[in-house]
Amino acid sequence: MNQSVDALRARFGEAIQDHHVSCGDTYVYVDADKVYEILNWLKEEPGQEYDYLVDVTAVEYRDPEPPLEVVYELFSHPRKVPLRLKAKLEKEGDLEIDSVVSIWHGADWLEREVFDMFGIKFRNHPDLRRILMWETYDEGYPLRKDFPLRGRFSRSEQVRRVLKGNPETNYSVEEISIAKDNTSIPDDMRQRLLRGESGNIPDSASEADRV
Repeated sequence: MNQSVDALRARFGEAIQDHHVSCGDTYVYVDADKVYEILNWLKEEPGQEYDYLVDVTAVEYRDPEPPLEVVYELFSHPRKVPLRLKAKLEKEGDLEIDSVVSIWHGADWLEREVFDMFGIKFRNHPDLRRILMWETYDEGYPLRKDFPLRGRFSRSEQVRRVLKGNPETNYSVEEISIAKDNTSIPDDMRQRLLRGESGNIPDSASEADRV
């Protein structure tokens, strides 16, 4: 077992809910309200020095009873030791937890991905917005267990919503400059993107069918 477990219990008491070891990896369950304080301590405390945030992700189980878990993969380069922390969030709650971007800048896009895919909000994140799905995506959170395999809308309905939403007003030309090489985008919309213009996209079935 990782020696950090005893140190965490001594420092944070009941905020350290449980721990177990599997395949040589140590898992520590912590109080979600104490995540920021605990992780900051693990990075800064002499003898701990978890200076590298490997990943931030989340897990949702099929059984409706267990909550969602936010998972933090840590590594200490000085000590050559990994550690995995988990914080439980009740599915019926607000699904919020403190951001750790101010501890590790590398958490920025990792937390955005968890927000995008699971709907978990990170308090005090400097720029919490979708990173994989587009900003106007309104089907929900694709990695939640209640999300349908093929999405909530048909392909034609997805295209209709995108075209009606006028993507030029939500993204810069640079962000969607790939459009110039994407033959699936209607010609008039692609030309407006390349010119940096905006305007209403006709909501027509024929245009939707071309995508």
